[in-house]
Amino acid sequence: MDVSIDGSTGEVRVRSTENGKDKVQTKHLDLPPDLANGLILTILKNIRPDTPETKLSYLVAAPKPRLLKLTITPHGEDTLTTAGSPHRATHYVVKVELGGVAGVVAPLIGKQPQDTHVWILGGKAPAFVKMEGPLYQGAPIWRIELTSPVWQQSQHSGNLSLPHAAPGLMSGAAVLRP
Repeated sequence: MDVSIDGSTGEVRVRSTENGKDKVQTKHLDLPPDLANGLILTILKNIRPDTPETKLSYLVAAPKPRLLKLTITPHGEDTLTTAGSPHRATHYVVKVELGGVAGVVAPLIGKQPQDTHVWILGGKAPAFVKMEGPLYQGAPIWRIELTSPVWQQSQHSGNLSLPHAAPGLMSGAAVLRP
């Protein structure tokens, strides 16, 4: 499925494959100014940890796209260590609010989307640390977290270089775990 959103016109185009055939659907939606698609981590890094709740609109990528609300609340702080130094990260919970009849029925029939948990390191330059949650409706819970590479001095140029990484990891990459 490929979804494109034109924020200036409100046109949402969905290309999908159904029974081996390509299907394209274009729909006009009145997109709210707080639409957060593609900006969730940037927004999380800019929410003050003492903000009790942040609500955002989100366009669901589906054959029939629809708008819903995300509610973001801080859930305390957790401690992590990098390079032997302790740091505190704010734990946020992102909850999907379906609204309407679907919002009432979904929890009763086991279709309420699971919450997503995100940890953000605060300070002058906030940074993403970890996320636990589904990547799409019905997906397993995934954990995405930063790796802490150990750098050593290069013998040839004086530049820093990454020692042999674990198989499947790239320097600066995140670890994905189902």
